[in-house]
Amino acid sequence: MSGTSPDLLETLPQFLLVSSQHQHAPEGPPYLPHGAILGQIPSPIPDIPISSVLIAFFVLSATLTVTIFQLNLRRGHKFVLSALLFGLSMARIMANVLRIAWAVHNDNTRLVIAASIFANAGMLLLFVVNLILLQRVVSAYHPQLGWSKAFGWVFRLLYSGIASSLVMVVVSVVYSYYTLDPHIQSQLRCIRLVTAVYLAVLAFLPIPGVIVTLLLSRSSLIDYFGQGTMRTKVVLLLFTSVLLSLGACFRAGGAFIQRPTEDPGWFNSKAAYYCFNYVIELVVVFTYALSRFDRRFHIPNGSKGPGDYSNGGPGGMLGQQSTDEETHSKGDDDEPSTEQQTPIKNITNENA
Repeated sequence: MSGTSPDLLETLPQFLLVSSQHQHAPEGPPYLPHGAILGQIPSPIPDIPISSVLIAFFVLSATLTVTIFQLNLRRGHKFVLSALLFGLSMARIMANVLRIAWAVHNDNTRLVIAASIFANAGMLLLFVVNLILLQRVVSAYHPQLGWSKAFGWVFRLLYSGIASSLVMVVVSVVYSYYTLDPHIQSQLRCIRLVTAVYLAVLAFLPIPGVIVTLLLSRSSLIDYFGQGTMRTKVVLLLFTSVLLSLGACFRAGGAFIQRPTEDPGWFNSKAAYYCFNYVIELVVVFTYALSRFDRRFHIPNGSKGPGDYSNGGPGGMLGQQSTDEETHSKGDDDEPSTEQQTPIKNITNENA
């Protein structure tokens, strides 16, 4: 070593240090997630059996909702909300298929990204459904308020916020896998926290909305719509809103509390993940489908003002209601009250 250059001896330890650091550095991007996540990293057992069962249930819900939608469409009974439930079911099927693939290939970061996107996207459709149902309930109890331009613009802003939240969640989730910068990661986390809180508020909104609607004094008769009593419609909306609020608050709380991978919280467990997400959504979808909310919450096509619900649409054309026999079918819970029939009788007398 007597002939070795002193400069080479000085640079050799530094070269070895840099080489060692490079070996431990992440190979990405994209990078695998750091810290405990909701549902944790899936594994073949128990995630594959659980996800397989959930896929079977969501296939059943997709079949049920699309069948109801198609049968109604053939009768001239357009009810787009059934199609939204079908879309949710298909998104959840894809989410669980990707989770199974993730359980088999834990090191495939792009697969992890796709699974994360589908896990966060589907639930938004249920929030849209409940907001639409809330609009119909308010318009029935308080037609002047429900059909006002200001009230309509409020809901347009809420729907726009849902679309914006979806975009922000997808972008922040994808971007987080492509950077290790702590400042950027902190900003992306702030975006996810804001969207989580906003969606939790939206999930909860129908509950105070219905309560206020029932407490406000009415200046006119209820503008009845669909099949069944208004009490049943209100109970269905409140029940599903409570469940969706529970799931949304769970996700928001889990987003605020960060735990290390080696010490996850109870909310990071797989049981909590499946129950507060997929099980709640299945209960909501089957509750709506089996209770035939496509009949209970159906409104005449083209309704755009006070009285259009009970009068069969704009202009009070009674013949327009004949295309929807389900709306007028009678049973113990489905017979319209005297108040419901009053607007129709008045119009009939005026035309006579």
